[in-house]
Amino acid sequence: MIFIKDEEFIRGKCPMTKEDIRILSIAKMNLDENSKVLDIGSGTGSITVQAAKIARNGKVVSIEKEDEPFEVTKRNIEKFNCDNIEQIKDDASNTLENIINKQIKFDSIFVGGSGGTLEDIIFKATSCLNDNGVLVMNFITLDNVYKAIESAKKLNYKVDISLINVSKNKENTLMMIANNPIYIIQCIKKDSF
Repeated sequence: MIFIKDEEFIRGKCPMTKEDIRILSIAKMNLDENSKVLDIGSGTGSITVQAAKIARNGKVVSIEKEDEPFEVTKRNIEKFNCDNIEQIKDDASNTLENIINKQIKFDSIFVGGSGGTLEDIIFKATSCLNDNGVLVMNFITLDNVYKAIESAKKLNYKVDISLINVSKNKENTLMMIANNPIYIIQCIKKDSF
């Protein structure tokens, strides 16, 4: 599998899951060519597009409520010729409620943004996840990490937490510039939910 480089994505002013974190997050999602994937809070669409390229015979549903990120995601979907993505412009909580009502299930769910309703999103996402499915969440703040871990415990997930610190050299120098540390939380749904 070839991973897409950061500079290949159309950016705008949207937040993007950077390359090193994106590769690790995608790996934690346990995707295969037939996976059904849900990306909550798509930002630039970097996770959406990369997941679609791996799950080429599957489907990716991308949720984004903000105008600019929705449009940037759309442009990246078009740029990378992804025809297995359904893009939804709405609040994650509302969209998850609709997915639950339609009894649609996913193999992997990625949470990159929560809009302040993290616990609600995790609870509803759990209802949309197949048994042994994977919920992967990325966070910068300890507050969200704590909320996510506590919610995962209540829902009886098998949880794996990684704190990733990445530094990159600046231009042609050997001076290393640190990116924000990112928590990657992988939650595997047990059969008994």
